[in-house]
Amino acid sequence: MATNSGTIATGGCQCGAVRYALSADPAMSVCFCRMCQKASGNYFAAFATVPDDALAWTKGKPATFASSAAAERGFCPACGTPLTFKYHGKGRISVTAGSLDDPARAAPDHAHGVEGRMPFIAAIAHLPGSRTGDGIPAVELARYASRQHPDHD
Repeated sequence: MATNSGTIATGGCQCGAVRYALSADPAMSVCFCRMCQKASGNYFAAFATVPDDALAWTKGKPATFASSAAAERGFCPACGTPLTFKYHGKGRISVTAGSLDDPARAAPDHAHGVEGRMPFIAAIAHLPGSRTGDGIPAVELARYASRQHPDHD
């Protein structure tokens, strides 16, 4: 995925107000801690971590919230998309894996905060499923069209 400009991966928020580029191959992980659950609104958060200097904001900048004395989280000030997690003084920053333009680029290889892992996490992959749009009458489909920024600049 690398380009001539040194970009390894790109991403951004749901509305497109904040965009970024990564110039180093990220380490992929998930975190089950309660703070990550609350910050992501999910059972866990997934992250792509790079050195601080390997993240460049290419459009806009996130707002931040000090979720503890040790760390801050960045999010789009326009749409609220969670974008970053950063421990102070560690020299690295994590972008949310779901905000990557290609979130399937690499699988996580480490889990943090395992004390918060829900007992049913392993079973989720085996749930019966449906595709987005299944069960929506054809005359209603236009109302469901995404207003998200496309997964590219």
